Amino acid sequence: MNAAVEPAQAALFEPVALIYGRPLEHLPQDLYIPPDALAVMLDAFEGPLDLLLYLIRKANVDILDIPMAPLTRQYLDYIESMRASNLELAADYLVMAAMLIEIKSRMLLPRPKLGDDGEAEDPRAELVRRLMEYEQMKLAGQRLNEQPQAGREFFWVETLVEKSLYVRLPEVSPDDLKEAWLAIIRQAGLNKHHKIGREELSVREHMGLILRQLQERGGFVQFETLFAAEMGVPGLVVHFLAMLELAREKLIEITQSEAFQPIYVRVHSGGTEPGQEDS
Repeated sequence: MNAAVEPAQAALFEPVALIYGRPLEHLPQDLYIPPDALAVMLDAFEGPLDLLLYLIRKANVDILDIPMAPLTRQYLDYIESMRASNLELAADYLVMAAMLIEIKSRMLLPRPKLGDDGEAEDPRAELVRRLMEYEQMKLAGQRLNEQPQAGREFFWVETLVEKSLYVRLPEVSPDDLKEAWLAIIRQAGLNKHHKIGREELSVREHMGLILRQLQERGGFVQFETLFAAEMGVPGLVVHFLAMLELAREKLIEITQSEAFQPIYVRVHSGGTEPGQEDS
């Protein structure tokens, strides 16, 4: 008999809580519980427009034809419940309540006709416009929130990938080539002589001379070193034309590491002396 009573008596003396690991068998006599400690807010709204939109959708009415009387009554009831719990929270909603009461009063008064069509201005127009804009922004925010977000739906994974970088040298601009050519002309103008004579110059001959100079110097030389001041202006002109012809036939390459840097000339891969490509 006693064995059957002992479990029931043990259940009556179970601790109501554990404080610092020690069981608490009885509630303190001076324990204070605030009146609103167990108050639960079932519906949370982000503002007056959110509350109005909720009431309209809940009543299943057309947002373009809002019944102001029941909507205002429901809105004021909610404001009163908020005022009873938190006055500061209801402060933003009071402005909207005043606006609803004003619209309701204007709906009861005769409205003057405006415009040629004779239609009267609807006092609800501004409120409807704000509600529609708010609903569009709210739906857009919901769609954005549904998009996958880093740290929520997925995580970024970083990995080290080794890549071989190919350095591509910039092409030589015509202006840089022109400035280099003018510098050679100015240098050649310092070595003038008064001997006048006629000299037959061959572009093809100078093309072969340029290729031989490149081969003798390792196939890669600076642009200015291919021109000798002793050639004179006519010889320099023919020599320059021969270089342009070699570049056009893709027998040589004119390169430059970057802007305003020295220009270099080198033999094109697979290049041959002029006249040999036809043999």
